[in-house]
Amino acid sequence: MRLYLLALNPTDSVTEGFLPAAARLGLDVTVLTDQPDAHRRTSPHVEVLECDVRDFRAVITRISTHHHRPDAVFTNSDHLQTQAALAAAYFGLPGKDWRATLRAKDKAEMRRRLTDTGVDSVWSAEITEPVAPLDAPYPCVLKPREGVASEDVVLVDGPEDLVTRSKEILDRRPGTVLVVEEYLPGELFTLETLGDGTVRHVLGGFRTELSPPPYFIEERMVFVPAHPEPVTQQVLAQLDALGVGFGACHTEFVVHEGRARIIEVNYRAIGDQCDLLLARLLDVPLFEHILRTHLGEPLPADLGLRRDGAARLEYPCADRAGTLVEAPAATELTVDGVHLTYRPLREPGERHALYRTNRDYLGVLRATGTDQSTVDRGAAEFLAAHSWEIRP
Repeated sequence: MRLYLLALNPTDSVTEGFLPAAARLGLDVTVLTDQPDAHRRTSPHVEVLECDVRDFRAVITRISTHHHRPDAVFTNSDHLQTQAALAAAYFGLPGKDWRATLRAKDKAEMRRRLTDTGVDSVWSAEITEPVAPLDAPYPCVLKPREGVASEDVVLVDGPEDLVTRSKEILDRRPGTVLVVEEYLPGELFTLETLGDGTVRHVLGGFRTELSPPPYFIEERMVFVPAHPEPVTQQVLAQLDALGVGFGACHTEFVVHEGRARIIEVNYRAIGDQCDLLLARLLDVPLFEHILRTHLGEPLPADLGLRRDGAARLEYPCADRAGTLVEAPAATELTVDGVHLTYRPLREPGERHALYRTNRDYLGVLRATGTDQSTVDRGAAEFLAAHSWEIRP
């Protein structure tokens, strides 16, 4: 069976998750990408073809003119969900509804849909020039309409700040459409789901700790085996309104006084190595399950999730621009029953600007065990025993 996997740059989710899972399932894989050299370096044993994957027409043509009939078209990229959905529909294959992928990707359309269906209403407006809408509620959040990874997401406290910040973003990213929306207070969580269009499983979620305002960098995440049932049902109702229910979905939401409100929907598996942690923590073939749904196989009624796990992820983060001169190497060890996996995201000698996004991550620490306080202590001790030094 032939899997066509659409990708931009290589990611841990693909190279360490989906490609090994496809191999275990016995699938022949063709990666379609606009960065073929990068994928050939990270996955030298996989067929890689160059393609303008942002254009669904180019994707359909590349598959049609290749010498292998598709059995599944799949992507884990935020940017390519609609293209993959349209290509799968064209070839009559299982896949996500392209309207749902569009609503998830387009943050303004998501707000309109939630309002139109009556499940939630958040003040929002789109701008293409540095102006402050007259009725904007302050503080409010400014972000790209189709952005990812908290890039150019900022809290603004008044009209002058909004104009200044929007001009900075538009100068860097000409032609970008920005969304200004009401700031939603509350604790930030995620909900991780997996569905086949009929059955939907809730895998759990995370509590997310952010950097101080005005930016929204995710600095650490703690696993939540199950949110309170009323909270989960509120989030699922909003996903239903968006038409989201096939394959993996990573939803970010806040809870304030018992009310759950979606921040954004990433219609894919959670990234930044959280998916790799989930597979280990829940003791399930997570990546295989996701691929099977795109092959048209129904999910089991019971995934057999392990429910006694505790986990924490820490993201050592650059606080300045400069050259990384000292950092720990990749490490894997078990201390007091806590399994610790550290993976560097930058190597000593690399020089970077300060991005105010997860592109500032220097590495990822995954800690898993069965007791949260022991896991937290193990992660804290690892971080205290190592240093990351950046010189201007």
